[in-house]
Amino acid sequence: MNYEILAENARFFTISAAILTLAFAFYFYKWMRKQDEGTDTMKEIASHVRSGAIAYLKQQYKVIAFFFAGAFIIFAILSYALKVQNPFIPIGFLTGGFFSTLSGFLGMKTATYASARTANAASKSLNEGLTIAFRSGAVMGLTVVGLALLDISLWFIVLNLWLDNNLFGTDFLNLAGTGIAKGTAEYTAAKMHFVTTTMLSFGVGASFQALFARVGGGIFTKAADVGADLVGKVEAGIPEDDPRNPAVIADNVGDNVGDVAGMGADLYESYAGSILAAMSLGSAAFGYINPDVSPIFAVSLPMILAAIGTLSSIIGVFFVKTKEGATMGELLKSLRVGVYVSSAIIIVVAFILVKILLPNNLGLFVSIIVGLIAGNVVGFFTEYYTAAEYKPTQ
Repeated sequence: MNYEILAENARFFTISAAILTLAFAFYFYKWMRKQDEGTDTMKEIASHVRSGAIAYLKQQYKVIAFFFAGAFIIFAILSYALKVQNPFIPIGFLTGGFFSTLSGFLGMKTATYASARTANAASKSLNEGLTIAFRSGAVMGLTVVGLALLDISLWFIVLNLWLDNNLFGTDFLNLAGTGIAKGTAEYTAAKMHFVTTTMLSFGVGASFQALFARVGGGIFTKAADVGADLVGKVEAGIPEDDPRNPAVIADNVGDNVGDVAGMGADLYESYAGSILAAMSLGSAAFGYINPDVSPIFAVSLPMILAAIGTLSSIIGVFFVKTKEGATMGELLKSLRVGVYVSSAIIIVVAFILVKILLPNNLGLFVSIIVGLIAGNVVGFFTEYYTAAEYKPTQ
């Protein structure tokens, strides 16, 4: 079997899935914008929250840019002056930070437009409110995974082309004089090791951005929340979350910049990091420890599986719906339906992929199932111990 052809198909399949995912995110965003935003008061409050969130992010991004510039200079010195790192790392660091920032920003922008529309729809129909809220949330979710897959796939293609064509005549793999020729198993192992370790650099960039976005936004929203409660309820006697209290607007701004923009950057980092880590482990385990299996298969598997996961998530979105007059428990069950549908698709596809790409390594399939179950169990028990429908909270 031609490993190179399979690898090419895998990376372009991943890019296609990423583009399709981003297209659905854009479709859900445009669909949400067409919904009625409600009364003039709702529009006014939403506009204040939106402008406040944008103002905060502009200031935050100015500060973050300063630290990114400093980190880039350090990486550039290590790569270009001291030559202790390969020259792709500084650029990869920046791309990771950029896409992490973009994921959070697009998610927050969607949330600030969706909030009033969700409230307005929920006042008329429970199912309409749920649909707008969930599809608006899916915009950020799909944007995060779409941008991460696009970034990973493009870097994978660029680095492979660079190495295979020996651009600028630089031997990045240091194979000169070793007798290792292109097309051999040793060359493939060395190349996959170089590619995967280089791509880890933009995981570092994403983590760097997520740190500022999550912590900064979190502190902002908690400060505004406590301030709003103290001033409003304690000093002025205004009910909680009353729009007459300016701190309530700040609190809502904080929810968007912390729980949406910060969470988006954090999710991007976690998602991209998990894929990159799996690719690096696959390169090591099947390139050096188990050379009987091509490392291209092991490196491609996380990319393909992630792409299938995004497509199954899109399918799951359309299964989320509820009946009018549903209880909180029924609403939560409606959300779980989408998760369970996506999980079922992943189980089937994961088995087929592992069976084809890495035969005699079905333990990997078991580990995938364990992770999938763990994620669902954590979600269920978080709901069980916090939702008002269940005995612990009651």
